[in-house]
Amino acid sequence: MTAFIARKILKCSNELIRIRLSQRLVMQKLFGTDGIRGKADEYPLDAETVQRIGAAAAKYFLDRLGRPPKFIYGRDTRESGPEIEAAFHAGAALTGATGESAGVFTTPGVAFLTRKFDFDAGVVISASHNPYHDNGIKIFLPSGQKLEEAAERLIEAEVFREGSVEKAKSVQLDSLRAAEFRSAYLGHLSENFRDLDLLKMKIVADCANGAACGFADSLFGSYGAEVVVINDRPDGRNINENCGSLHLENLRDAVKREHADFGVAFDGDADRALFIDENGEVVDGDATLWILAKDLKCRGELASGKVVATVMSNIGLEAVLRDADIELIRTAVGDKHVLEELLRSGSELGGEQSGHIILPKASLVGDGMMTALFMLNAIRNNATSFSETRAGFRKYPQRLVNIRVKEKKPFDAVLAIVEAAEKVERELSSEGRLLLRYSGTENLARVMVEGKDQTEVDALANSLADVIREQLG
Repeated sequence: MTAFIARKILKCSNELIRIRLSQRLVMQKLFGTDGIRGKADEYPLDAETVQRIGAAAAKYFLDRLGRPPKFIYGRDTRESGPEIEAAFHAGAALTGATGESAGVFTTPGVAFLTRKFDFDAGVVISASHNPYHDNGIKIFLPSGQKLEEAAERLIEAEVFREGSVEKAKSVQLDSLRAAEFRSAYLGHLSENFRDLDLLKMKIVADCANGAACGFADSLFGSYGAEVVVINDRPDGRNINENCGSLHLENLRDAVKREHADFGVAFDGDADRALFIDENGEVVDGDATLWILAKDLKCRGELASGKVVATVMSNIGLEAVLRDADIELIRTAVGDKHVLEELLRSGSELGGEQSGHIILPKASLVGDGMMTALFMLNAIRNNATSFSETRAGFRKYPQRLVNIRVKEKKPFDAVLAIVEAAEKVERELSSEGRLLLRYSGTENLARVMVEGKDQTEVDALANSLADVIREQLG
């Protein structure tokens, strides 16, 4: 009995150690696929941790520059933004870092300011399309690129380094040049479109009660367009709330009500845009890539003959681009992967179905307002309506099934799943596509099937999902 109890105690002790080690590893991971994200006022966005992050980031740049860094800050309209911005800079100031605030500003706008005004890094306080109670921190280099993963790991290591940390004092951020920053950014957006004429065009812009507020109307109005702005009354809590790029029904209704020619919806930090044509039809990121690819090629500005998209882009995009003698290169999900492939392949255009579009000759950051200008320019170049500019694009029927699993076992290690997947691919032949992957955040397997016939697509997706459910569910 004593030996049995001893073994039980040892087992419980080992399990407790394992849990603590696991928790420690999780706690020491701050950066995700798009910077640091979390709920405002909770770890890692509580004031103390944000100060430590600011101090660690400043130390990282200090070590590489040999001098205290200069930061430019910008934030979206969340009520928690000013406090997080202040806490980050208070920590950064411990190393002697200086900074200026652009106030409420778009994510791509801060990336531009970083380069234009010779800052060493741009710090964006935003959680993009998430609800107001979330927030985040993104750090940009003067090139417009986000920090490399190796740099993120060094900053994390410094944040979690054992030892006492000096208590940061509040430091006043200079915002005297906010108007200058705004003017410079609007000028940057316009520099590729000096001859764009939007007279007699009516545009509806959904600002998502976010960072696009105060920018969209000025930008489109400067070209002579009649601009109707909706969801441009931020109160700190209504960002992305039933509006913006995740809720296009509001924009659709407004376009129809106003008899507008063009509708654009931004997300909270305005780095992406989705569209509604004059007939009330959605123009997503895939259709946007098609329109811009055609326009660039027609103007001789798609020299690579390539477009970059993720594995989530519809096979219909691949088909129409192939017919236009344009190659589609696919990457993993995430604008980071799209940008890496754009730079590697020398392509002039890439993006995601969600509306995050990158044109590296103009910017290495997805910029919703710049994307809108490229779209408007394409419409004017074609001398057609918005819906006619999309001519030739087609979407294949798609079915996505999520299956809850007990463990994320490699699919190719389960013979029954391999055989079922191979059967689906044989049935689809060259007329469809199967994408099988795990969720990055949940115990879910995702089956996506695309093909020419919706009934067949549904049947194939469900049959494979049944096998996965039987084997791993």
